[in-house]
Amino acid sequence: MAELLLEVGIALTAVALAGALANRVGLSVIPAYIVVGILVGPNPPSSVLGVSLNLVSDSEFIQVLAELGIVFLLFFLGLEFSVDQLLRDRGRISAAGGVDFAVNFGLGVVIGFAFGWTLLETLFLAGVVYISSSAVITKSLIEEGWIANDESGPILGTLVFEDILIAVYLAILAAVAGGGDLESAALSVGTAFLFLGGLTAVAWYGSGWLDRFFRTSSDELFILRIVGVTTLVAGAALALGVSEAVAAFFLGTGISQTAHVERIEHIVAPARDIFAAVFFFSIGLTTDVTLIAGVAALLAVAVVATTVGKFLSGTFSGRFYDLDRRRSLRVGLGLVPRGEFSLVIATLAAGIGTGRLATVLPAFTVGYVLVMSVLGSVLIQQADTITDALGAPSG
Repeated sequence: MAELLLEVGIALTAVALAGALANRVGLSVIPAYIVVGILVGPNPPSSVLGVSLNLVSDSEFIQVLAELGIVFLLFFLGLEFSVDQLLRDRGRISAAGGVDFAVNFGLGVVIGFAFGWTLLETLFLAGVVYISSSAVITKSLIEEGWIANDESGPILGTLVFEDILIAVYLAILAAVAGGGDLESAALSVGTAFLFLGGLTAVAWYGSGWLDRFFRTSSDELFILRIVGVTTLVAGAALALGVSEAVAAFFLGTGISQTAHVERIEHIVAPARDIFAAVFFFSIGLTTDVTLIAGVAALLAVAVVATTVGKFLSGTFSGRFYDLDRRRSLRVGLGLVPRGEFSLVIATLAAGIGTGRLATVLPAFTVGYVLVMSVLGSVLIQQADTITDALGAPSG
């Protein structure tokens, strides 16, 4: 217990110092949190001048805190929207999500076949490079103040579409790769949609009940109820094979109809920021930079191709929302980061696959997530400079 407590203390202190340094030099804290995770984590580099750097292990406790980071980032994103708004925009969400899937999953298929991968290997690779990181993007939107901007609509819509689609994708791919049958995959997908349907109904019809449940004069009891219910819903979703991020998002949309939003943003936001910092730190903990050299060619091609692919598909999607050129370009930049879901796909592949699925894909995914999460957060931070250079100055 003492060793675990010491590791958590080292982790939080390292994150705090990295964030302070990033703020001092004017950079996003996300790359800083990831890099410091690499430096103090269990993977190489293991020492500097004879001093061990293996200070924090990739423990289950750290991973639970990291999971809460994803959950609360998406919960807070849900607070900015309503089920009514999402239903109104369902046509545009489907159109934007369809373009995003066609371009970016398609690029993954082309890359896989170009490198001589089998169909099954290619389908896993395509999933890794297709799906954007809800956690990285949401944190970046909050950091840069985009959360209330017009471009957040298509970004959010695309993320929701991706998260729901990936549940279907993972169920089918797990059944095929693991030697299961499509009947069990269909059951898994059906369960996921029933759960999300129930959450949607609560968000749509249950705002009065939610308002009464969370009403209390005690800040302590209030934060316990918010954190407890959100974690419970996310955990139940994960147990049923549903994205915990999507579940937290829909819960947030339901609570957005209550009178508690401002209080949540004031009281619960600090807890969200701590959990989110640990999530980005945990990406660094799981990154073994020595593996990246072996997949350098594949990594270079994928980074360039899929960065351009997300930028173009996102920019085009902005037009479905009648955004001007500048804001559409910002949508494209905002969708570049990859992260948690790519790692989930690679973990699934390593667990049930052989050959490239067990060796090459995990190594590639670690390098890909590292590069794309850092690159994506920097692109969002530098969006004004980029859009100016592309001839779309602010009005």
